[in-house]
Amino acid sequence: MTESQIEQKLGEMVKKRGGLYYKFNSPGNPGVPDRIVITPDGRTIYVELKTTAGSLRHIQRWQIAEMKKRNADVRVIKGLDAAKKFIGEVFGK
Repeated sequence: MTESQIEQKLGEMVKKRGGLYYKFNSPGNPGVPDRIVITPDGRTIYVELKTTAGSLRHIQRWQIAEMKKRNADVRVIKGLDAAKKFIGEVFGK
C-alpha cells in the first residue's frame, strides 16, 4: 500500500468518527508532519505517515523532535495496521 493510500484511508477513518483531517503544509519548514488530526473534543495530533518500509529523513526526525520538545502530540504511523491502531487509541472506537 502506498503512502497516499494510507493517507486516504486514515482520513476516511478520522472523518467517520467526527474528526478533522488536514494536509499540513508549512512553506519554508521542510520535514514537518504530513497531516493534522483534530478530534471532536479538540485534541490536535500531528501525523507523519509512512509505508511499512518507509523511514524518516533526517530533517523529519529533527522537526518531530523540536515539536515534541514543545509538548506537541506528534505520531509516526507506518502502514495501515498502525493507522487503525492509532484510530482505536485516539478515538476509542
